Amino acid sequence: MGVVIGWDIGGAHLKAAWLDAEGRVLAVRQQPCRLWEGLDRLDEAMRAVGSGLPSARRHCVTMTGELVDLFPDRTAGVAALVEVAARLPGEVAFWAGEAGFLPAGRAVDAAHAVASANWLATATLVAWRHPAALVIDIGSTTTDLIPVIEGRVAARGRTDRARLAAGELVYTGLTRTPVMAVADALPWAGDRVPVMAEHFAATADAHRVLGQLDEHADQHPAADGQAKTMEASARRLGRMIGVDWHEAGPEAWRALAAAVVEAQLQTITRAALQVLSAMPVAEMPVVGAGVGRALVAELARRLGREHLDFASLVPPAPGAPPETAAWTAYCAPAVAVAALGR
Repeated sequence: MGVVIGWDIGGAHLKAAWLDAEGRVLAVRQQPCRLWEGLDRLDEAMRAVGSGLPSARRHCVTMTGELVDLFPDRTAGVAALVEVAARLPGEVAFWAGEAGFLPAGRAVDAAHAVASANWLATATLVAWRHPAALVIDIGSTTTDLIPVIEGRVAARGRTDRARLAAGELVYTGLTRTPVMAVADALPWAGDRVPVMAEHFAATADAHRVLGQLDEHADQHPAADGQAKTMEASARRLGRMIGVDWHEAGPEAWRALAAAVVEAQLQTITRAALQVLSAMPVAEMPVVGAGVGRALVAELARRLGREHLDFASLVPPAPGAPPETAAWTAYCAPAVAVAALGR
């Protein structure tokens, strides 16, 4: 079959994965793509992502970008994104979950199955390798929690609404989530201070202050458009509770950041317990993916379950850059849709 490229078109990022004829990962790339600003952003991101890498005869596409408010509804969003992606040179197929891959015309007609189905690609690939697992993919914006039982995806929800209700989709991510959406109050100097309902800081700031952030994963401007340093992140976090940088030392700022991360972890842990409560399988390892994959190891520990990394499921090709394994996990849906498309 030769090289296959998997594309995951999100609202904030475009991700792409190149797989060779043996299904090994040649390269993975992620490009910021502020899709809500216009479809031209997607054209620009596609050109940037593909620069300097091999072309392919087959492209496999999944998406969540139809959700952005550029479009009046999901159906219109899917149609617009399909039109852009269909211009890729070669055969272009669109992932529609249980319906498999569809050509452009049929993908538009099946917009309900194509929309926001990238999580299903990741879980389907995991199901090929592990008969039982809980896939936790912590991205920049959202977290997916997907159960696999008896070699099949056993998610209770298929739409975003149903997945939110089932605990299988949580709107919290490693970098882009406003701190005001993570906690309603935070501890400071012995008090519990209500968090301001302003987008002064994001979760990237908390993870950066703790030294836990891969800066390559944070590809959008900070909330205030200023620097991405530990001090600048601490300043932004301080604004959330009305505290200035000069009022405290490094330990206080680390404690504040830790409180934000802990609140985020507790939210995801509650969702995981909800998902697991519907599962009859005791021996179910946690498979971690996404730019927040390091957090998944801690979640697995809290849940008392074995932890596996998504990157172990799809090996890098000989000679691939050393960071390929990490990016395979970071961009799991793009890798998965390429592997499934082979």
